[in-house]
Amino acid sequence: MNLTKHITLKHLLIHDQKMIGLQFYPDKVIQALIKELPNPRWSKEFAMVYIINTKENLNKVFEKFRGVALINGNSFFRDKVVSNNDPIDINWYRNRAKTASYKYVPEEYLLKLELKRYALNTCKVYISQFEKFINQYPDKDIVTLSEQEIREYLQLLIRQKKSNSYIDQSINSIKFYYEVVMGMPNRFYSIERPRKEQKLPSILAKEDILRMIDLTKNLKHKCIISLLYSSGLRRSELLDLQLTDIDSKNMLIKVRQAKGNRDRYTVLNQSVLDNLRKYYKIYKPKLYVFEAIEVGRKYSTTSVLKVVKQAAKKARITQSVHPHMLRHSFATHLLEEGIDLRYIQVLLGHNSSKTTEIYTHVAIKKFKNLKDLLN
Repeated sequence: MNLTKHITLKHLLIHDQKMIGLQFYPDKVIQALIKELPNPRWSKEFAMVYIINTKENLNKVFEKFRGVALINGNSFFRDKVVSNNDPIDINWYRNRAKTASYKYVPEEYLLKLELKRYALNTCKVYISQFEKFINQYPDKDIVTLSEQEIREYLQLLIRQKKSNSYIDQSINSIKFYYEVVMGMPNRFYSIERPRKEQKLPSILAKEDILRMIDLTKNLKHKCIISLLYSSGLRRSELLDLQLTDIDSKNMLIKVRQAKGNRDRYTVLNQSVLDNLRKYYKIYKPKLYVFEAIEVGRKYSTTSVLKVVKQAAKKARITQSVHPHMLRHSFATHLLEEGIDLRYIQVLLGHNSSKTTEIYTHVAIKKFKNLKDLLN
């Protein structure tokens, strides 16, 4: 049977109640049958018809349109509505001041990012990149854009000398809309992705890091720098640390829902633990290990960056230093001390050993210990 009419099912959350959204192109037959469903309503916010999400109603949708329209339920049965606990807050994108001359990311795009529980930074990148793409074609409907037009846009980015990672992010944001939001098949398989740039991580000498820590007199700042280095934490992981994540009995730190939504453990240094105990008595944080002036609220990412840069300046380190360099240095120094690469992979939370192997290229001490083959 060759059905030309399509209905895409969507998860909606309206007034804290789960709904079944029905997305389709205007069609008299579909619209007439929609009216026969149980209490159908129109959502102006999501621009689609919806009914209450129950098993009975879902069955009625399939029964009503059997032989009439193709029901696309790929994303509906794969996704779950975000729990009311710990939602991803991207409402500030919805609440932006808007102008008629600019095309904004569709509401269903934002909803899908929330349903997928994408990290906030990923949401920012996807929204920004996708809006740049659709504004390249201001007079065309997004759904009708062809693979050729996507290629033309990517070629424009190349001519503008955008980095490979920038172009890769743009491709991901576009694929997310057509394949994940719209539930279309992989229609961009023939688009070649740019080759990943093989850049070596920047690291600091152990002596420089110890000098940074020693010259930092503020106890809170000292703990921040020490943890970034001695535990190999990402900046976001450091800021998400809660008091209950510090396991002093086993000298471990629990890193919850890190990159890739995976929990892991990393090491806790004794001298860092001693300083953390002193810090706790003075600052008395309530929930997070490092809190802003407002108790119970996380310390900011910009504050951590400022702390690290100030410490590097005091230590008279001439190169530009950022928090992630301490994580790179942690991995490299462990490798130089003979720690197995697989163990370092676990501590860093890398899904693939190939990611960790990059540190073998910067483990300078290993090079120095190589025998002179000419002697």
